[in-house]
Amino acid sequence: MAFEFEKPLKELQDKIKELEKYAAKNKLDLTKEISFLEDKVDEKKKEIYENLTPWQRVEIARYMHRPTTLEYIETLFDDFMEFYGDRVYTDDAAIVGGIAMYKGTPVTVIGHQRGRDTKGNIRRNFGMAHPDGYRKALRLMKQADKFNRPVICFIDTKGAYPGKAAEERGQSESIARNLVEMAGLRVPVISIVIGEGGSGGALALGVCNRLLMLENATYSVISPEGAASILFKDASLKEIAAESLKITADDLKSLGIADTVIKEPDGGAHNDKDYVFRSLDETLSDHLTQLEKLSGDELVEDRFQKYMAIGEYEEQT
Repeated sequence: MAFEFEKPLKELQDKIKELEKYAAKNKLDLTKEISFLEDKVDEKKKEIYENLTPWQRVEIARYMHRPTTLEYIETLFDDFMEFYGDRVYTDDAAIVGGIAMYKGTPVTVIGHQRGRDTKGNIRRNFGMAHPDGYRKALRLMKQADKFNRPVICFIDTKGAYPGKAAEERGQSESIARNLVEMAGLRVPVISIVIGEGGSGGALALGVCNRLLMLENATYSVISPEGAASILFKDASLKEIAAESLKITADDLKSLGIADTVIKEPDGGAHNDKDYVFRSLDETLSDHLTQLEKLSGDELVEDRFQKYMAIGEYEEQT
């Protein structure tokens, strides 16, 4: 159990283990008692995982052991060849990208990359990219457009790095450039939010024909803590802010921003990575097959219409 809200479940599971050890040690038949507790575990799982709050989903989205971009690439794609550098300044390890084969089709794959441990997070800057990372991503997108390769993006970042060096090298401009260029790509673009999708740093890989989200992923203009600091002058009110922001996959699907929500196992993707890989593979394949039927002009128009439809509403009298 990784989260505070899972503690009641862990207590029940610990009691079952204690009873099993006690029964074995004393050669007792405690089958009925153990079965009763197992039923309680099932009830508690349903109670917890079917009623997760937006903030609890944020906690799951941020969990260090969730599958990262490179794990998805290693599992879903063949012959991945990573490319490095933005041809302007340096290589940014917070964004990875390259070419690969997906079910026999050449594709370009790009994504934010967190570390799998503290050392890795320091190297990857916790998945928060500098402008060099976004320029690298754009270089790969333009190459994909030239050679008619679909672009598949994995979004998993708190946001673009806000440091002084990043601003000096054109952080805002690099993100804005990606938004403009992605809008006009004449190849299918599919973006998948696999963890936390934060602010412009996430949107820089998110101008797409189809936006897919894992069930416990989040996608927002600002973090709940940031919103609480601005709205309530108190970051500790993050849970209220998370509720108000409508940042969960289900919220975004209902608002017409996300196209598909991909089911996760109870407790999050880290609990059964193979299940998530299979589910995402099936969904990705379906969407890519549909988009590959469209011409370049139709893909650009499809993308335009997707974003023009966001924010539509009907007034009630």
